[in-house]
Amino acid sequence: MLELEANLQAVRRRIRAAEQACGRPEGSVRLLAVSKTQPATVLRAAYGLGQREFGENYLQEAMEKQDALADLDILWHFIGPIQSNKTRPIAERFDWVHGIDRLKIAQRLSDQRPESMTPLNVCIQVNIGGESTKSGVAPADVAGLAHAVAGLPRLRLRGLMTIPAPTAEVGAQHAAFRRLRELLERLGIPGLDTLSMGMSNDLEAAVAEGATLVRIGTSIFGRRPRAKGRA
Repeated sequence: MLELEANLQAVRRRIRAAEQACGRPEGSVRLLAVSKTQPATVLRAAYGLGQREFGENYLQEAMEKQDALADLDILWHFIGPIQSNKTRPIAERFDWVHGIDRLKIAQRLSDQRPESMTPLNVCIQVNIGGESTKSGVAPADVAGLAHAVAGLPRLRLRGLMTIPAPTAEVGAQHAAFRRLRELLERLGIPGLDTLSMGMSNDLEAAVAEGATLVRIGTSIFGRRPRAKGRA
């Protein structure tokens, strides 16, 4: 686990350096460890190193980890598209959802969120580059969906999320993240405080453009094996 500790420390240093470079206060950017395909033992080790927020993409795998780690005070984030038949366990088990791109899914999550739990924090996923292979709502449709989601009683709309096309060109990275920030600023909905953007290869550009939460997997856990048959 020495490699895990070194990786976490390196990512935290990158985040802090990015905050400093653009004059943002320390701690203004949260680290979400994207832990899909990692065993519960690795998440437990990361928790012991101070990591509290974990993001999962595969529901069945996530539920098994949640059960194995029920003794830990973890904030669980579900990332990615959601099928209608999976909304109930997500509504019952997660603290955050990144990936709302249809009102139908948001309505089901609201209806199925237990009254005993606080409202489910959600971000709308925006397909910022209009890629045919990516999930997310088109930028032109963000406002309509956001206002509808903000009115659902068991959800708390927190902001926007995006996964832009990968590029090593720093200017293009900045442009995509800037566009998401500008979309958020134009919404005018009270309480929006989250820009979920930036991953291992572009977190510095994301922080410079206003990210409040970066989703990091590879730089923490290393490259993952290709997942097959997960749900």
